[in-house]
Amino acid sequence: MKETDQTYMHRCLELARLGAGFVAPNPMVGAVLVYENRIIGEGYHQVYGEAHAEVNCLNSVSVADQPLIPLSTLYVSLEPCAHFGKTPPCSDLIIRHQIKTVVIGCRDPFTEVDGKGIEKLQHAGIAVTVGVLEAECRELNKRFFTFVTQHRPYIILKWAQTANGLIAGEGEERLLISHACTNRLVHQWRSEEAAIVVGTNTALADDPSLTNRLWTGKSPVRMVVDRNLRLRATLHLFDQQQRTIVINTVKAEERENLSYQKIAATEDTIDAILKVAYKENLQSILVEGGAALVQSFINKGLWDEARVITNPQLAIPKGLPAPVLPQTVPAKTEQIATDTLSTYINKPVYL
Repeated sequence: MKETDQTYMHRCLELARLGAGFVAPNPMVGAVLVYENRIIGEGYHQVYGEAHAEVNCLNSVSVADQPLIPLSTLYVSLEPCAHFGKTPPCSDLIIRHQIKTVVIGCRDPFTEVDGKGIEKLQHAGIAVTVGVLEAECRELNKRFFTFVTQHRPYIILKWAQTANGLIAGEGEERLLISHACTNRLVHQWRSEEAAIVVGTNTALADDPSLTNRLWTGKSPVRMVVDRNLRLRATLHLFDQQQRTIVINTVKAEERENLSYQKIAATEDTIDAILKVAYKENLQSILVEGGAALVQSFINKGLWDEARVITNPQLAIPKGLPAPVLPQTVPAKTEQIATDTLSTYINKPVYL
């Protein structure tokens, strides 16, 4: 692997990240066009359904540099598509521009692509290198890769706990654990995921809106488990301001921004959540509570990340214990104002 290849692939990844929250369920992709160690074009997939990274990259080349396109090397973080979707195949575009060399970060596992783009380029006489910063490229699109290869969403668990490991007090009054700065970060997380999930008890006790009103970008699809339809219609979840899916055993019904999806009375709750998310093409879910729901994901081994916020200055004598992970060493620990954020990673299924 050439050092220069890694340098330009790093730039592809930087560009690709700019599409976070805007391109799902498509993957994030960045592309860079290089002529004799000079970048003459770059671009990324910006909005779902619109131009792909390769198109934006080639369109960015100045008029003066356009004669250099066939003499340049195209770097792209994910295999160019070879099929007609919402846009034409990017592999055809590359061939049409007579680019002689293409360097790809990783192969696309999506059935309609999965090597077909690489094969089409090679058949056209283009020199193709695959696997430059492959782990980093797959990590970037871990949600997409998990969804395509495991047929389930990427699962992020999140909770806030006191210094002595409690997530709520004994009474009905809501316990405010995390700092205001941390709360804003949580709203940023919401903007980055396709859906957010809570259980019946959390919806009843907290009446959450589950929107990212403290951050920019679109709010996630709200999913609530209410097996017996015990939740009152006046809750924020039912305000029909944001698409909400109610998983229940009573009825199937569609209203504006409100979908009641019926499951069998004997169906496992976690399996139902994942099945509905997959059917709805929701590539990632943020599980915000309650403790029993989060623990159920943990017990089944169905989680990819856990983000645990701890307030080291707050301890209460009695309350509801926080979920318990099977491992104790976080992959990353950071300070957010007065809180400690610990991130745990389950064995990656996308690598």
